[in-house]
Amino acid sequence: MRFLKYHALGNDYIVLNPADFGSQLEPSQIKLICHRNYGVGSDGILWGPLDTTECDFALRIFNPDGSEAEKSGNGLRIFSRYLWDRGLIHKDPFTILTAGGKVRCRVHKDGGMVTVEMGNVSFDSSQIPVEGPVREVIDETMDINGQEFRFCAATIGNPHCVILRDEVFADEAQKLGPLVENNPRFPNRTNVQFMKILNQNNIKIEIWERGAGYTLASGSSSCAAAAVAYRLGFCDSEIAVHMPGGIIDITVSDDFSISMIGPVTKIAEGTLFLEMFDQTL
Repeated sequence: MRFLKYHALGNDYIVLNPADFGSQLEPSQIKLICHRNYGVGSDGILWGPLDTTECDFALRIFNPDGSEAEKSGNGLRIFSRYLWDRGLIHKDPFTILTAGGKVRCRVHKDGGMVTVEMGNVSFDSSQIPVEGPVREVIDETMDINGQEFRFCAATIGNPHCVILRDEVFADEAQKLGPLVENNPRFPNRTNVQFMKILNQNNIKIEIWERGAGYTLASGSSSCAAAAVAYRLGFCDSEIAVHMPGGIIDITVSDDFSISMIGPVTKIAEGTLFLEMFDQTL
């Protein structure tokens, strides 16, 4: 079974074409494929292209814990590059359908940069979702391990919790990220960003991804954090999001539609062997 592996600023995904795989993916198989020791190792699996009449292509996105993600900005850039590598793109821009909505994509030059129009960010608690009365979840507080944190919540097709900090650290994201991800106020769990405002056009984030854990970069997290920074008036509409893996450039429109541009790197392609699935984790 053929696979291809790419990364976007250190956030790595395996692309599996259902036509090559020959069967549906089971959660146990997803966990093994993504495992860093017993499988190929990745931050997730991109399963496509799938049949659709709504867009040019369709995609499903799976986390390393076997759960399904509605949307992934880095995953969409990687999948766009995969389609470009396979010679499947015949229009510019082209559209991709995800469980978190439709996006428009454009692959630039040699395939090394990809733009994705990610859709609209909403702060509506009923859409994210967040427990409690229907409201915009802006500049609220939560208690984590006896410490009070300011946060905003948002969705761009998948849920995010952006925590405002004077400084951000990887160890804090790793320690507190899972507690926020699984906080009861987020019934579908949530992605978590710890955000520092650098200036009007730059922010810095550390990321804990729902179903994946600590990661070096995230496209949808960059979109959510930039939207929060713009909504709170800390930043202008053009925002560079700095992460351990690198920088993604975000443009936030007045209606909170988001455009993202960032790099993609092809790592490897190869064959998955069936004996891998004889293991149990």
